[in-house]
Amino acid sequence: MTHQEALLTLTLRLGDDPLILGHRLGEWCSKAPILEEDLALTNMALDLIGRAEVILRYAAEVEGKGQTEDDLAYRRGERRFYNHLLVEQPNGNFANTIARQLFISAYESFYYTELMNSKDATLSAIAHKAIKEIKYHLKHASDWTIRLGDGTEESHHKMQEAINELWMYTGELFETDDIDEQMSESGIAPLPAELFGKWKSLMIDILSEAKLSLPDEGFMQTGSRQGVHTEYLGYILADMQYLQRAYPDAKW
Repeated sequence: MTHQEALLTLTLRLGDDPLILGHRLGEWCSKAPILEEDLALTNMALDLIGRAEVILRYAAEVEGKGQTEDDLAYRRGERRFYNHLLVEQPNGNFANTIARQLFISAYESFYYTELMNSKDATLSAIAHKAIKEIKYHLKHASDWTIRLGDGTEESHHKMQEAINELWMYTGELFETDDIDEQMSESGIAPLPAELFGKWKSLMIDILSEAKLSLPDEGFMQTGSRQGVHTEYLGYILADMQYLQRAYPDAKW
């Protein structure tokens, strides 16, 4: 695989995660448990979509075929998306949303900290801006995890249940393939596998404070690096891409 092809795949992976998760969090608009949280989740969704826009714009430049970030977001099929399976999981109840955000934001906090040192000037600049938002997202998810875990009997049960249900999607965050190896050797991006120790240590600390249990190691879902997803991504894309597919080249 050429350097250009590897860089394109990397940027699509980095852009698809915030695009899909931003869509998921946007589904909470007007439905959150309290008004303040309605605003918080919606603003986090905007952070993520803004990050996705910048990264996918760069991906289009790397590809060099005259596409835009909108083309990559709205005109790719399901098998050409590379977001982690974790971010496409349904919102579920509030605890599920918080557990999902905790897992991905903790991972991103370590990944983007390393990405700031990238030899690719564009990715380094994106990481320097994104890390501020990621740290807020992590603090928000951590605070709610502790608040729910160390709260009422019901909130504790729901938070533990959410952690248990989504744990099987966390292993994929640290999978490393030839593209990761190539990008790491070029000084472009970190190896996900090397971040696992720090991530797990942070999870142990947060869950311990929340009086929650770390799930046992077991079966982990995988597939996104090959464009294989859960059934949920298809429904997300059907919703997200409807307007562009129904009215191609539509302009506001």
